[in-house]
Amino acid sequence: MIKRFFRWLLEVLFDFRAYNVEVLKTPGPVLLVPNHTSWVDWLFLVVTLDDDWRFVVSSTSAETSWVHRKIMINNRSFPVDTSSPYAAKRMAEYLQKNGRLVLFAEGRLSRTGCLMKLFDGTGFLLHKTNAKVITCFLRGAHRLPFSPNKDRKRLFPVVTAHFSDVLTPPHLVHLSTTQSRTILTNWLRDKMILQNFETEMKFGPATVPEAVLATARTKPKHVVLEDISAKVPYRRLLIGACLLGEQFERHIAPEQRRVGVLLPNVNGTPVTLLGLWTLGKVPALLNYSTGAAVMVACCQLAGLKQVITSRAFVEKAKLKLEPLVQAGVELLYLEDLRTKISGRDKLRALIRVRFDSDTILKTLIAPEDTAAILFTSGSEGVPKGVELTHKNILANIRQMLAVCDLQDWDRFFNALPIFHSFGLTIGTLLPMVRGCYVMLYPSPLHYRVVPTAFYHRDATIMLGTGTFLNGYARKAHALDWRSLRYMFAGAEKLQDATASTWAQKFGVRVLEGYGATECSPCISGNTPLRPKHGTAGMFLPGIEYRLEPVEGVAEGGRLFVRGPNVMRGYLNPEANATFQKLGGWYDTGDIAKVDDDGFVHILGRLKRFAKISGEMVSLTAVEEALAGAFPQYGLRFQVAVVSKPDVDKGEILIAVANDSRLQMDEIRAVIRSKGLPNLCVPRELKFIREIPKLGTGKVNHRELQALV
Repeated sequence: MIKRFFRWLLEVLFDFRAYNVEVLKTPGPVLLVPNHTSWVDWLFLVVTLDDDWRFVVSSTSAETSWVHRKIMINNRSFPVDTSSPYAAKRMAEYLQKNGRLVLFAEGRLSRTGCLMKLFDGTGFLLHKTNAKVITCFLRGAHRLPFSPNKDRKRLFPVVTAHFSDVLTPPHLVHLSTTQSRTILTNWLRDKMILQNFETEMKFGPATVPEAVLATARTKPKHVVLEDISAKVPYRRLLIGACLLGEQFERHIAPEQRRVGVLLPNVNGTPVTLLGLWTLGKVPALLNYSTGAAVMVACCQLAGLKQVITSRAFVEKAKLKLEPLVQAGVELLYLEDLRTKISGRDKLRALIRVRFDSDTILKTLIAPEDTAAILFTSGSEGVPKGVELTHKNILANIRQMLAVCDLQDWDRFFNALPIFHSFGLTIGTLLPMVRGCYVMLYPSPLHYRVVPTAFYHRDATIMLGTGTFLNGYARKAHALDWRSLRYMFAGAEKLQDATASTWAQKFGVRVLEGYGATECSPCISGNTPLRPKHGTAGMFLPGIEYRLEPVEGVAEGGRLFVRGPNVMRGYLNPEANATFQKLGGWYDTGDIAKVDDDGFVHILGRLKRFAKISGEMVSLTAVEEALAGAFPQYGLRFQVAVVSKPDVDKGEILIAVANDSRLQMDEIRAVIRSKGLPNLCVPRELKFIREIPKLGTGKVNHRELQALV
């Protein structure tokens, strides 16, 4: 009767629902492991469990807490002395008698609202008892007033309990207890993270604009965007999207589904994207750093008839857009569209946003519909058009949120261009969906200004590439990064010298990740929970991988990945046909290996291997060996490596440097000191004033090869 009353009360106050409860009939030995974000998590569980389930609690709490002494129904607690080495043994004995235990394996309330570390005593229990496991994700409990995290609280948030199917831990018969408990604890943590991600994908908003709208409803006055000129709260963001959407509807033909976007990192860019999404249009983000000829090719590939841009931006960036106009592309300037918005339009938009925000989305969008078209960097060929669906982008956002303890009060600083997938998905849309603040800075190349701007905004999250981080390190004051919690690096290999500089000069641990535009973009990453320097981190939840052997490459293999974040396909017919034949697998074109702990090591791109005297040599490995090896030439010094055909050897390597003081003997000495074979020594050395770069900071190997 008491349990029924509490169940009714939770349903009334928190709209409580429990899913997959049939699994709770599983006979012992079985361990139920939920996440732990509030003081009353046990109450949401106890109303769904049979009376023989017992909750593991600290004996100290059981004796002193009124909650544990009076409210725990029918003496459901299993007190243990957490300071005693025999605590785990007592639990193991109970499980071995076919007992059923509920264990909050984090050992404490989460201070972040996200999964914290699991104590390895949990792995010991699984190893000793062979108990079955059921995980539980209490969704929404971190918003309860009884939660100690700093996220915004609500008096009566919606809370649901999601129980996994019965999980059988791996049976590790040939390993020691110490090894087994570590492996099993990590296995359980990965299962809990995966359940978190899968639950959000199943029960969360299905499209990007719906996800942003859902967050905006809960905190309309929260400042979500800022650029160098203005701040934008969620309500103003929605009003702007509504007004621009109406203007787009008047100026874009209904049959024209794809629309080009040529804008920098300013507030107007995400407002433009939302405005297009309200009409069911697909923004194609053009890379203005590639030049007019490439932009024309991208417009033709995507079939773009109109491109949204800004007069102020075009003038300031000195863009030459006449080739686009000559190719039949109409330019829609935001300044012109804004002059056509009347006071009546603004009042109507305000009323809609305030009282009926659902009507902002005029067209029904499906999760599998294309959300955005991005163009690959083109560092090794003509750019390809990548179609990313709403499901792809949301999956990547939720994969990152499942492994990183990002919170409401975090403040993002994004100087990576929004036309780049890292800057779009992680730097812009993720904070908008999560409910954080994001500062959009127009250029990552302002090495002196970016650290100062970061400092003045007390930002906590920063994104960058190795090239940009080197630039900031040269100009930044040691205190500029005082508020920084996490620095995420991607798009190119992070050099040891760069990581060392940031650690020693600023006390910052750079978290390196790996991805591709085709994967929305993140595939793997080092996280606060499990970092490992020198690797690209672990695969994100929901991503499968396989390695195919490559002739001549002794270590690792060609990396293929599959998951909900992998693109819909290419606009390029030939490339798309090749992708579709793989049945959902994406060929990264990279040579990688995965170590015993599950961390990814990227060994280089297959296209950046040279076959010398019958052996495969990684140009990337040679570049990494040379990077940071010549401090005497200054921080701006850089050396890259390309190859060219050779009659005798098949191919030879050419080193290209931006400082003519470098000598070939120095290169040979460094290569040999790194333990690389003689085949890795470049046979020629050339000098150019500036090594060509892409807008993301990566070396433009295609242009460099042509120059050499």
